[in-house]
Amino acid sequence: MKQAIAVCVGLLATVVTAAAEQPVAIVEEVQGKVTGAEFMDYLTPKTVIKLGADSSIVISYLKSCRREKIDGIGTVIVGTDESLVHLASIKNEKTECDTGHAHATTRETSEVAATVVRSIGKNDTALKPQLTLYGASPLVQATGRGTLLVERLDIPGERQQIDLDGKQSKGRFYDFAAVNKALSPGGIYSAKFRSSQIVFQVDAHARPGTTPIVGRLVRMD
Repeated sequence: MKQAIAVCVGLLATVVTAAAEQPVAIVEEVQGKVTGAEFMDYLTPKTVIKLGADSSIVISYLKSCRREKIDGIGTVIVGTDESLVHLASIKNEKTECDTGHAHATTRETSEVAATVVRSIGKNDTALKPQLTLYGASPLVQATGRGTLLVERLDIPGERQQIDLDGKQSKGRFYDFAAVNKALSPGGIYSAKFRSSQIVFQVDAHARPGTTPIVGRLVRMD
């Protein structure tokens, strides 16, 4: 009886630990027969992905800014900063991304953003972005229905209001690049979706379009 209880407790602890794990990477592209991951999935450590013949996957890590393209039959085990690959071939590169945004909570981000927005006009030195984007066409994680409002803070006048119907990619990703939209390089913006808010800056050298996802990802929930 004691052994059975111990086993149950152990299993419960494993489930709780897995549920609490934060995503460390995102899938940018999938081609061919790939099991264990789909396009735009977030990945947690120890996720196992299997690739079939003539298949490939592109994985980008949120913290290390490492972007991997893995080709051919093989197995991929997701790590915290990079993948362990068996048999398949891998090519990797470092991309520009803001590592500070990887594990920020929505509540923390929103509270700071609200303070920054309230300070406009009172103390311009307080206009400090929480995130830097290295692509001018943001990929915004905003789940479900609601209004996504993006306003420029450093120069008044630029404002985009997007009504989301819940049919965005995976039900949560709105891609500015997919609709040929871009923000101004060097600009500081506020993005608000329901109760979530964040202040970010677009890098002065940011390019529009489908640049690497981790460099233009804005997580709103």
